Amino acid sequence: MEGLLRQSQWRIIDQSTASPHFHALQSFAMDDTLCASVGAGQAPATARTWVHQNTIVLGIQDTKLPFLQDGMQFLKNKGYQVIVRNSGGLAVVLDDGVLNISLILPEAEKGIDINRGYEAMWQLIQQMLADFPVEIEAREIVGSYCPGSYDLSIGGKKFAGISQRRLRRGVAVQIYLCVTGSGSERAALVGEFYRLAKQGELTKFAYPEIAPEVMASLSELLGVQLTVGDCMLRLLQQLKQNSDLLYAGQLNEHELGLLPGYYQRIVERNERIAGM
Repeated sequence: MEGLLRQSQWRIIDQSTASPHFHALQSFAMDDTLCASVGAGQAPATARTWVHQNTIVLGIQDTKLPFLQDGMQFLKNKGYQVIVRNSGGLAVVLDDGVLNISLILPEAEKGIDINRGYEAMWQLIQQMLADFPVEIEAREIVGSYCPGSYDLSIGGKKFAGISQRRLRRGVAVQIYLCVTGSGSERAALVGEFYRLAKQGELTKFAYPEIAPEVMASLSELLGVQLTVGDCMLRLLQQLKQNSDLLYAGQLNEHELGLLPGYYQRIVERNERIAGM
């Protein structure tokens, strides 16, 4: 576990203060680009941070909901843009109180066991919040949106979810951290989406029954007004402790050549969903 966080170099690409014009589709194309680059040895281990304005990110399974367009129209009426990511999982909420962190790592010769990736991120968040007298658990929180075995929670209330994307010998371990705002309001929004998109029909896939009270933000759980900026500082401190060199960077020349292709792929997938 410790070995994955410990890298000789950590490059940080900070997009946590990007403009409202920075579209979430670009983020997922960025992570695929970084996976391919880091996996090919063209770049060091990279941490990317990102924040997007009111966006609902659907998973592939969500696109099979029987009344998907009704659910999407509800979200759009609430002022959210809706996209479909190029990996598994289910719907999550992004807004300016949610910090996303991607750790992009090269797969060793034997590969990175999937649980090691999850546990490295869990360890990172524990280190970032070590000065608070709380236990951060990693287990599925039933009733949350996008539930998984590595939901991060305090006192049974989920504040973060972890996913992984593997591509061309690179691994992106991704987390969304609900830092500020109301976790239960975000959950209620997703719950209404599922109600309208399913409308009581039987489906092959079991979509979550959302219980808004099981989700909260870190600010709510810790009783302090944390900000995305606060969490960024905590992240940088931990990456510095886990490397010999931490430096801020952007996409290199190799990555700039890869990005358009990965962006086009995810755009085309979303165009197909929009035309359903």
